[in-house]
Amino acid sequence: MPTRRSFVRTSAALLALPMFQAHALQSPTGPVVLSITGRVFKPNTGARADFDMAMLASMPQHSFSTRSPWFDTARRFTGPLLREVLGAADAQGETLRAYALDDYSVELPVTDPQRYDVLLARLLDGKPMAVRDKGPLFMIYPFDSDAALRNAVHYNRSAWQLRRIEVK
Repeated sequence: MPTRRSFVRTSAALLALPMFQAHALQSPTGPVVLSITGRVFKPNTGARADFDMAMLASMPQHSFSTRSPWFDTARRFTGPLLREVLGAADAQGETLRAYALDDYSVELPVTDPQRYDVLLARLLDGKPMAVRDKGPLFMIYPFDSDAALRNAVHYNRSAWQLRRIEVK
């Protein structure tokens, strides 16, 4: 019959097993377009996780069309889900602070990308976004999918020209 000590030792070994089997986050080979800092457990550059556009494009891509305050009509956004990008970096925390190229920053709860299909859009209507067109990355909510998202709180949590996400 197993002793408590052997049960604890076996349980600890099983809990540690996924860490040894986890794949390392590849390093970017092109210009870095997104850095995830803070509570990152699979960094690829020092203590942060850096992504180039090819890395983001190689992840599963999702699309939705939505109306927003920034465009006259519904537009189609395509890119990886924020929760999948955070997962690739094994980023874990309670809050996220997103920073744009122009130093705009916004805080959102980590539950938002878990609950909603928040995109890190890299394509707008099928085309890469230039900086002047809110690119190269636009963190955007699927506003038309849920009436609860169509309000100032969630509009303000979107960030175009996204450059960095800090996980706290």
